[in-house]
Amino acid sequence: MSPKKIIPNKFEQFLSNRESLIQQYTKGDLSKEEFIESNYRCITSLDIKPFSKIDNVKKAIYNYQYYNVLAKYYQKKAHDLSKKHNGRQEYLDLSNNFYSKKDDVTIKLLRLIDFTGIEAYYVKVNSPNLKKKLFEIVLKDYDNIILHSKNEVLLNMLISENVFTQEVRNSLVDSYINQKY
Repeated sequence: MSPKKIIPNKFEQFLSNRESLIQQYTKGDLSKEEFIESNYRCITSLDIKPFSKIDNVKKAIYNYQYYNVLAKYYQKKAHDLSKKHNGRQEYLDLSNNFYSKKDDVTIKLLRLIDFTGIEAYYVKVNSPNLKKKLFEIVLKDYDNIILHSKNEVLLNMLISENVFTQEVRNSLVDSYINQKY
């Protein structure tokens, strides 16, 4: 009798693929644009959807990544078009919608862990539009979990929970967030 081959589920395949893409990007084998496109292709090829119920950290992180990939992909598509192109605004609207869903998941995640084991702060950015707007949330009790947002409701929650530091720091993924695409 031959051993049964264990086939990872789509959720595990996505996370494994994402980790591989992060390593490739970190080594310089992928540009930011290629990284975003590869993540998008993974989502579409696996035909995956976000979890409807967020009852653990893994599901929340998965949904965060799912919405983040789609938001970045449509933002990139919008920026590939001229400002006068009719489709540009549609892509920007899609991107903003996915960023909003990502922020909703972040709030659920932070409530799930009761705002413990985290630190949050503004990050140094090259973009004048993001200065004192983009902030980073680090889940210290989990490996490589770094979240970003500009959402003011989320920012105010972090401040009221006393986990937000007003200082501006270098992002833990500085080269990624400050690289244009």
